[in-house]
Amino acid sequence: MAVEQQNTGTQEYGFDPLSDPQEARILYATLDSFRQYRRAAHYNITHIRRQSFYALPSAQNDVLSSPPISMLKTFAAVDRAIESNAEIAEAILAVGLPSFGIAAEDHRWKNCARPSDLDKARSTIRQMYRDWAFEGLPERQAAFVPIMSALEKHFSDLAPSERHQCKVLVPGAGLGRLVFELCAAGWTVEGNEISYHQLIASNYILNLVGGAGAHKLHPWALNFSNHKSRAHQLQAVRIPDVNPVEYLEEASTRLASEVHYSDRMTMTAGDFCVLYRQSEHRERFNAVTTCFFIDTAPNVINYIETVRFCLAAGGIWINLGPLLWHFESGPTPAEIEKQSGRTKKGPRKDGNVDIDAGIGEPGSFELCNDEVLALLEHYGFDVIEHRDAPPTGYIQDSASMLHNVYHPTFWIARKR
Repeated sequence: MAVEQQNTGTQEYGFDPLSDPQEARILYATLDSFRQYRRAAHYNITHIRRQSFYALPSAQNDVLSSPPISMLKTFAAVDRAIESNAEIAEAILAVGLPSFGIAAEDHRWKNCARPSDLDKARSTIRQMYRDWAFEGLPERQAAFVPIMSALEKHFSDLAPSERHQCKVLVPGAGLGRLVFELCAAGWTVEGNEISYHQLIASNYILNLVGGAGAHKLHPWALNFSNHKSRAHQLQAVRIPDVNPVEYLEEASTRLASEVHYSDRMTMTAGDFCVLYRQSEHRERFNAVTTCFFIDTAPNVINYIETVRFCLAAGGIWINLGPLLWHFESGPTPAEIEKQSGRTKKGPRKDGNVDIDAGIGEPGSFELCNDEVLALLEHYGFDVIEHRDAPPTGYIQDSASMLHNVYHPTFWIARKR
């Protein structure tokens, strides 16, 4: 099923997820998790805390209810923050349903979200802080500027108005901000994302949000730990920080781009290793950029082989990120499929390339950075630049008493 993206490009799903029962269940659970955001957050964040609060001895209850602590007022303020966040979730849902041709009154998609789906909805809403709030700019600059500077350096023979000639792929596009910024810089860019949560949310924010500052987001309200003050916990930011359509219009005019931005920006849904090993993508891109992505692989060799397949000879792969291997402490997608009783179809071949091998294939391992670089050399890349990237948080509350800081690596590899 192809879904037309208004204004900023097209989102080419290329298939109907409702035609496969398992895929439909995943999509239904995603939609339902946004529907349940309001109720689940109120229950898990404030209702349960109120129950614990009222179970305290009355003398302690009185102290905590009175100024300067006023715990009940805090719970009420958090409830209001949840209401504000829920407006974002429900706006995403309102766009997601018609995007897949699902009626709001169709009960098949309701009440099927699991706790893990609800967690993903909460995480997606919070990630809006990093990708689409002004306050997230330092994190975006730390991650995006080295990538964008590398593209400009390695394709310096192209004038800004001619950058559309360079086709850039962004696997793990998430909420679409890097794709958006690359398009604004003049490149022809295609994002790919496997998560329905991220796809539906990015579709809303890029195409239908209405304007800058349309929503008030409370990114830290659902977490009660490591706050110096309640004001920090209840901090509100406006999203998006720009009007996406106006931003791209202005950038396109400034660059005098020869191709309209709506023809230079696309998003695809699906497993990166499955989709981009298909024959139509062979040597299609001049550059691949990966940002906080390669450690999402149970088997990073699959990612390397897929990039090599879809990257043109002499093309460059620009990578920035840590190596927080996502499946180190939990079951891999293949193990989850086995536990659920699913039977995976056998692979199809395209030359010597297994185009069905994706993130759900069996096998998993974790490498250090030096070993990843060695694999690149083994699989047909020359590492032409390698250095430490600026330290950065990831959806980090700058006022928190706990800071997790990444010291990511940055490298550029050229396909032989």
